[in-house]
Amino acid sequence: MRTIIFANGDAPDPDIVRHWAPQADLIIAADGGARNALSAGVMPHVVIGDLDSLTDTDRAQLDRSGVQFIVYPAHKDYTDLELALRYARKLQATEIIIFSALGGRWDQSLANLMLLTLPELAQVPTRMVDHYLSIQVIRDRAEITGRVGDTLSLIALKGDAHGVTIEGCEYPLNDATLLFGATLGISNVLAQPTARIAVKQGQILALHARREE
Repeated sequence: MRTIIFANGDAPDPDIVRHWAPQADLIIAADGGARNALSAGVMPHVVIGDLDSLTDTDRAQLDRSGVQFIVYPAHKDYTDLELALRYARKLQATEIIIFSALGGRWDQSLANLMLLTLPELAQVPTRMVDHYLSIQVIRDRAEITGRVGDTLSLIALKGDAHGVTIEGCEYPLNDATLLFGATLGISNVLAQPTARIAVKQGQILALHARREE
C-alpha cells in the first residue's frame, strides 16, 4: 500500500505532489501537515496528532470532507510525524513518501531525518521529497534514478558505513568505508541516469538533488 504523509514543514511543490497523489492508496496528514496537503489540492484520508497546529476553520473543512481524526494529547512521547509513520506501518504500508518534513525549526528537521532510521521502516521504502531533493536511508542496496549531472550525497549514519560501493557516478567507490562525521560521500554527481549504491555494514543517508532544467 503506497502511503503519502504530509508533515508540518515548508509547503511542498504542488507539481510534485500532483505526480504522487493519484498513485497513493492512503494519505495521512501529521497535524498541521493537513494545511500543506490542502494547499497542494489534496484531501487527506487521516489527520493524526495533537491538532495544536490546526485552526477551527481547518478542522471544520476537514470534517466536512469526512476526514478521520486520530487525536493524541499534547503531552506525548512522539512527534506528530512519528505517529503518522507508525500508523502507516500499522496499516501495512509498503511504500511511504513524506512531504514537508524539512524547513522551519532545525531541531524538527533533523529529528524528521532521523525518523528514516526507525527499525520499523527497514523493510519499507521510505523517502522524504522536497522541491528538488529526495532523501532516503540505504541499509543494504539501492538504485537512485535521475538525470546525468544530478548531485548525490551519501552520509554515514549511526557510525561508520563499511563495504560501500558506488556505481554510475563521477566518483565511484569500491568496498570503501564512509566514516561517521566525515565528508567523503558529499557532492558526488550522477554520470549515468541510474546510480547503484551498496553497503555491507551500516546505514547511509542518501540525498539526491535534482539538477535544474
